[in-house]
Amino acid sequence: MMNRSLLCTLMLSLAVMPAGAANLVKTYSYFSVNGRTLDDIEKQLTKNGPEVKSTGSRHPGATQMAFTTRVSYAQTATSCRIANALVTLKVKVILPEWRRPRKSDPEVRLFWDTLSADIKRHEERHVEIAKNHARELEDALKATYPQKTCEAARAKAAEISAAILAKHDRAQAEFDRVESVNFESRIIRLLRYRMERTQSGQLPPT
Repeated sequence: MMNRSLLCTLMLSLAVMPAGAANLVKTYSYFSVNGRTLDDIEKQLTKNGPEVKSTGSRHPGATQMAFTTRVSYAQTATSCRIANALVTLKVKVILPEWRRPRKSDPEVRLFWDTLSADIKRHEERHVEIAKNHARELEDALKATYPQKTCEAARAKAAEISAAILAKHDRAQAEFDRVESVNFESRIIRLLRYRMERTQSGQLPPT
């Protein structure tokens, strides 16, 4: 799930987007999952997973994010324009980490490997959606036509930012909606695929 709020946390990793694009600061955080059975794991995910404010419940993974926009203006006798714009996107991806028992069941290990990989893919897609909108916001601000006054230019920048961030939120919500509808069939398909690759020797046994 996605949450736009940003929690202060120790930076574990840093990624920067290519020059000319919005900046990305990306960190990872993990919460522990214990247990031997699927029921144990499900209870741990429900108990220890990050709480998402938009739903009021805990989830097996989450991505918290914040957009910061810096805009500079250039004024002449007759107009004011946006001289430069820089959008920084800060994200914190929260993922589960199973403390695997020594004698855990192979089927449980297979299910966990499949589920955890899908959770990570889901959260990384949230990051991609946010990155795309950060770029769009930066490009839109830079392409803004000059206004009569800097006050009008600032108002235009605020209008553009609000519109694109609202569009971003809708895209994130739609992604979550589609993913939740297809969750069960997707996990079953991924389990079968992973089993086939393991049996054919393409993947090591779990």
